[in-house]
Amino acid sequence: MSDIKINRELLPGLDMTRPIVISGPCSAETEEQVMTTARQLAGMGVKIFRAGIWKPRTRPGAFEGVGSEGLAWMKRVKRETGMFVATEVASAQHVYSALKAGIDLLWVGARTTVNPFLMQEIAESLQGVDVPVLVKNPVNPDLDLWTGAIERLAQSGLDKIGIIHRGFSAGDKTIYRNHPKWQVPIELHRRFPELPMFCDPSHMGGRRELIAPLSQQAMDLNFDGLFIETHCDPDKAWSDAAQQITPEVLKLILSTLVIRDEGKQNLSKLAEYRTSIDELDDKLIEILGKRMEVCREIGVFKRDNNMQVLQAGRYNEIMVKRQQLAQSMGVGGDCIQKIFEAIHEESVHQQMEIVNGAQ
Repeated sequence: MSDIKINRELLPGLDMTRPIVISGPCSAETEEQVMTTARQLAGMGVKIFRAGIWKPRTRPGAFEGVGSEGLAWMKRVKRETGMFVATEVASAQHVYSALKAGIDLLWVGARTTVNPFLMQEIAESLQGVDVPVLVKNPVNPDLDLWTGAIERLAQSGLDKIGIIHRGFSAGDKTIYRNHPKWQVPIELHRRFPELPMFCDPSHMGGRRELIAPLSQQAMDLNFDGLFIETHCDPDKAWSDAAQQITPEVLKLILSTLVIRDEGKQNLSKLAEYRTSIDELDDKLIEILGKRMEVCREIGVFKRDNNMQVLQAGRYNEIMVKRQQLAQSMGVGGDCIQKIFEAIHEESVHQQMEIVNGAQ
């Protein structure tokens, strides 16, 4: 909706220079954990501290957050460090409690965005309130659901609205916890060009080692900021330990980011092309992983049926067919030969390990 008015100044005095960093633990666990993490982040210049107070969990029995008790810890963070504080809300009651505690910024999680009833409830609870709200993408790549959530908030009178891209659930196993599918937020930005965009590489990657490259991709695509989970002792975190990093690691990641000239990149068409290449490369690796799984199953079959691993006829058949297919799609025969020679070598290696009893 082109008539939605967006106020890009989310918080008073907030420096909107990219990247705007919102960071803190996945969950507020103890007052000591919250304060220790907050002080470290404040010491390195982070202006917005985030922590989950209420945690939507897939199954009962998992840690669902400390609840309203943690809001007092957030107030202390704000008072002692001067940082703005942010938390997730999933109901009108969450909104009322958070605002009463002086929370500066709210975000709506992926499982809430997907529910129009909850989004309408939250929107109505925010009528007449001047507070910024960031909306995470729905679990699945449904652009209309994401757009609808933004529109409901705008219709309630809010103008400080932004988005958080945390990736989308994938049915198949991938290297990501949630697949980036960058084309979806790019299209949303085309519809709402003034909308501040944040990337959540923690939930997107699901693993610490993916946070840095995903953060760089987000910057290359002209995202305004990063929404990164940090913890003073991430290995002992009560939720999502694998995707949290220490403040020291966050500092290193931020120091190595390349922030490109927005005027020259013009939402960087080149970056979009490179992102498409990255996504295709990821799919290639995922497909290779699945191919090797089948090769290992073949290895078990050959072992159990006392068959030899290397079968030259089958190898020659593969090479001829793949080269013909590659040439029909504009890929050189020599290139595909080298690729499949390497693939075949790895396939034989994995089957040999099984047949010889290594697995």
